[in-house]
Amino acid sequence: MNQATPLASPKVTVVGSLNVDLVCRARRRPDTGETLIGDAFDIFTGGKGFNQATAAARLGAEVTLIGSVGADLFGDMLLAATENERINNRFVTKRGEVGTGVATIVIEPDGDNSIIVVPRANMALTRADIDAAADEIANANVLLLQLETPVAASAHAAAIAKAHGTTVILNPAPAQPLPDSLLASVDILIPNESETELLSGIKIDNHEDARRAAEVLRGRMVAAPSTAVVLTLGVQGALMLTATESAHVPALTVDAVDTTGAGDAFCGALATTLASGETLRGAVAFANAAGAAAVTVVGATPSMPTREKVMTRDFCELSDLL
Repeated sequence: MNQATPLASPKVTVVGSLNVDLVCRARRRPDTGETLIGDAFDIFTGGKGFNQATAAARLGAEVTLIGSVGADLFGDMLLAATENERINNRFVTKRGEVGTGVATIVIEPDGDNSIIVVPRANMALTRADIDAAADEIANANVLLLQLETPVAASAHAAAIAKAHGTTVILNPAPAQPLPDSLLASVDILIPNESETELLSGIKIDNHEDARRAAEVLRGRMVAAPSTAVVLTLGVQGALMLTATESAHVPALTVDAVDTTGAGDAFCGALATTLASGETLRGAVAFANAAGAAAVTVVGATPSMPTREKVMTRDFCELSDLL
């Protein structure tokens, strides 16, 4: 990992979702019309926005979260959790007209999962909510976005960030078509295979397909040498594409118990490390280690790793961090 002097307090602002995850463990997913007896049940805080904000905070960033919850028990649970994680929740709006977002998750013994998300209050986030937090976006090193809140709100946040020199990172999940106006404000895009296929129109069967698809996506983004696509490929690792480099970063092999939070840990780690002044290659290596650490713990938010855990030899020796 590059030993460039990090910023004293990297600032990451996250616009994103806050959910409560209802998690069932079962020997397999039920078929249509079938009822199965599960093995375990848990309730966790979650949502891509909250998870990525938590990852960034645990990894050392000063984090502000912009989002929306309901005026209900789940909303109170999430607000308390942000305080516990030392995340600035001043711009998380509590709404009485709609409930807090929820996700139902089924986890199989090998750690694979299926998820149904009901956004509820997350989709009530408005441009006015973004405007209220404009200073936090402008003063951040990195703005981190996903797609579990309205695209219009994310696009507005990205435009504010670009006007003030804040780096914009977009994790385009869940997959959906995106306007060029949003992608044209994105500096770093972090899609997975299915998201890449939808946004590029190229089916990915091999690394060459992945590279071509990443080139298509990069062409829709900010016209600058620093613009990059970091395509996550699951057990095959990640593809990093910049104006001057196309590199495959291998995955780390660990014993996975729950893959639910891996992508969020990766995104939060990448944002934090870049905000600290690290190179993109160093940030991807660190994010790979964070994602590997996450899959060793059950639950999305509980699996977001601390910097101390990522920097242990268990994960460092599997990457190029050492």
